[in-house]
Amino acid sequence: MSSEFGNLLRISLFGESHGRAVGVLIGGLPAGIKVDLEALQQLMDRRRPGKDPLSTARREPDRPRFLSGITGGRTNGSPLCAVIENEDVRSSDYEALQDQPRPAHADYTAHVKWRGWADGRGGGHLSGRLTAPLCLAGGIAGQILARRGIYTGAHLAAVDGICDEPFPLLPTKELFEEIAQKAFPVIDERRGRQMQARITEAAAEADSVGGVIECAATGLPAGLGAPHFGGVENRLAAALFGIPAVKGLEFGAGFKSAAMRGSQNNDPFIVDEEGCIRTESNHSGGILGGITSGMPLLFRVAIKPTPSIGLPQQTVSLSRREPRTLTIAGRHDPCIAHRAVPVVEAVTAAVLLDMIMEGESDEVNGTEK
Repeated sequence: MSSEFGNLLRISLFGESHGRAVGVLIGGLPAGIKVDLEALQQLMDRRRPGKDPLSTARREPDRPRFLSGITGGRTNGSPLCAVIENEDVRSSDYEALQDQPRPAHADYTAHVKWRGWADGRGGGHLSGRLTAPLCLAGGIAGQILARRGIYTGAHLAAVDGICDEPFPLLPTKELFEEIAQKAFPVIDERRGRQMQARITEAAAEADSVGGVIECAATGLPAGLGAPHFGGVENRLAAALFGIPAVKGLEFGAGFKSAAMRGSQNNDPFIVDEEGCIRTESNHSGGILGGITSGMPLLFRVAIKPTPSIGLPQQTVSLSRREPRTLTIAGRHDPCIAHRAVPVVEAVTAAVLLDMIMEGESDEVNGTEK
C-alpha cells in the first residue's frame, strides 16, 4: 500500500485530517524495548500545531493513545497501534474547496484519483496532519537507535533566502539536543529571528514561504546499505518524499557538486586519532555507492510554500468546468518548514533502523546483501 513503508520495520499511516483520528500501525518492533513516552511526547510537541503565531491556529494536543504493542512501557512483540485524536476541526472552512481545488494542493489530483469520493476536509489523508503519527513512529525508532549510539538531528537551514549556519563536519548529539530544545529550530538564533520576521511578513500579506531543512545522522557504521536501487539515498528518498510539501532532496554537496571539479568534490581519506578511516570533507554526505562510509549522513530537503494562502488565486469549478477565483479562509501555516524539522528527523530514524535490522537479519541468516 502507498501509505506504508519499511521492510522489516513496517510503518503504516491511517486517518484523515478532519476524521476522528489519525494513527499509525508499526510492525516488526523488537519485543522488550523500553519506550520513553515523555521523550516521545516532547518530539511530537515540536511538530504540534497552534503553539505559536508562526503556525496554524488549529490547536491539537497530539497525545497518542496506544491500542496495542506496549505493555508496562515496553514493546510486547505484537504490532504497535496508536491513534491521535483530532479535537479542533472546522470542516466548514473547506466546503467550497470540494468543488474548487486549491492551486499547488492535492485537492484536484485526489478528486481525480478517487473519482470524487476523497475526503477533502483539511486535505484528508493527504494532509500534513499525517506527519503526527509519522513523528510517533520515528520517535520510537530514534530511541532505539540512540541506545546503539546513532543519533539523528535537523535544523531549519533556510527560509525565503535567509540561511542558517550549516551543520559542522562532525555534528554532535549535544548539538542535536540543543536545537531540539529551541522554540525555533536553528543553530544561529540571530538568523532564526530574521527567518521568523520573514514568515510574519508573509502572513501579514496573506501569503506563505517555503524553506530548506538540513538533517544529519551520526554514529552510523560504514557498510550500511546496498548498491544501485537498494542504496541509503534510495530508501531515504522514498520515505522523505512521503512527507507532504517535500519537493527536493540532495545529499552532501548535492547540486553544488555539479559545479565542482573532481579535485574539489572528492573527499580525501585519512586515518583519525583513533585509527578509524574517515574523510577530510563530506561532499558525499556520508554515502558512496549507496553505502555508508562512516562519515555523518547529511542531506537537505526543500519544503514548498504552504498552498493555502489568503490572496486571490485562479482555479476552476470541477462541476461546472469554468474558471473561478478562490480566496481561502480558515487556519493555515504561513510556513510549514519549521514544523517539518522533527518530521524529517523521525522519518530518517525509521528508515535507518529498518536498514540496520535488515543488515542484522542477513548476518543471522548467514547471507550477503
